[in-house]
Amino acid sequence: MKKEQTEARDNEIDPSAAKSVPNNGQQDPASEEVALKADPQAEIERYRDQALRAAADLENFRKRMIREKEEAIRFANAGLLEKLLPILDNFELGLEAARGDAAAKGIVDGFSMIHRLLGDFLQSSGLQPIESVGQPFDPKLHEALGHESDPAQPEGVVLRQLRRGYRLGDRLVRPSSVIVNKLA
Repeated sequence: MKKEQTEARDNEIDPSAAKSVPNNGQQDPASEEVALKADPQAEIERYRDQALRAAADLENFRKRMIREKEEAIRFANAGLLEKLLPILDNFELGLEAARGDAAAKGIVDGFSMIHRLLGDFLQSSGLQPIESVGQPFDPKLHEALGHESDPAQPEGVVLRQLRRGYRLGDRLVRPSSVIVNKLA
């Protein structure tokens, strides 16, 4: 029986011998766990730190979701409004052409009211026209289609607008197509 006890002791691992074995500079997870169990205050601090980090991550996630939801609501109609712009352009062109005919005055007045209603609807949806004529050329808002020379105007000023640009809030939906003044 003594022989069996001696063999059992020889098969056991000595804790002091395990600490002396090098681990290539890495901390052994088992020894970290033993150290934490030996110091309950350190374990409490570790779990407290993890809980605070998780709470902060959750709060940041909530704020990001709220911000993304508000942005999605604000720009949900952007696709529809963008598809309405060519229709509005053609409506304006037809209205301008009809204004020259004196016989169609009643029809022009009716279409002018419809045009105004459509413009009001677009503005109430957040779509804002970009006023370009007389403004300095801004490549963020304007698309230059050509240059003309007008000595009465400073260089780089928009002389004519060929197609109106629009913004939805702070986003550009469509740039204004313009002719810019270039002095020779």
